[in-house]
Amino acid sequence: MTDNLQILTATGAELERHVPALAELRISVFREFPYLYDGDADYEARYLETYRQARGSIVVIVLDGERVVGASTALPMAEETEEVKAPFLDHGYDPERIFYLGESVLLPAYRGRGLGVRFFAERERHAQALCHEQGYAFDWYAFCAVQRDSADPRRPSDYAPLDRFWEKRGYQRHPELRTSFSWKELGEAEESEKPMLFWLKPAGQSQSD
Repeated sequence: MTDNLQILTATGAELERHVPALAELRISVFREFPYLYDGDADYEARYLETYRQARGSIVVIVLDGERVVGASTALPMAEETEEVKAPFLDHGYDPERIFYLGESVLLPAYRGRGLGVRFFAERERHAQALCHEQGYAFDWYAFCAVQRDSADPRRPSDYAPLDRFWEKRGYQRHPELRTSFSWKELGEAEESEKPMLFWLKPAGQSQSD
């Protein structure tokens, strides 16, 4: 249930007024395991500018009153970086036919209300609209997740991987599709590469309950 929360979708210039709050939200949530991200607002503003400018992008935003408490991003993979596209090209996929789901972030107090399911539904609905209204043709939805050792001492005792949640949304892990992203981790002096693994779902396949 979303209670009295407001869910809106922002594209292009509509996104600009939310950038400072989105940057703050991303820095807060990604400090948690497994990302352990030591972020800064300037980098986040530059990152979010990609979604403001990219053709076909979307940001789903959750508001509690005027406060941004959650967000989820997506865009056609053709608009993404080489780090994202390279493993797909190497395995015979066409990035032009893949809709890429970026990240979902939600403050802890708002979890367990169905918003994670809503994030996937809204982004997939946007991809379908791009196909129907703007001539895109997506065969796949895709996202990636950081890989951490199950014995990592920084892993909280109550940490629950999201694999089962993603599987219920219709996504499957593809171990052959791997890349790496660089960011500055808590405790690091500078950025280092982190291993990322992709999950895929055929476009048009519905979510389970």
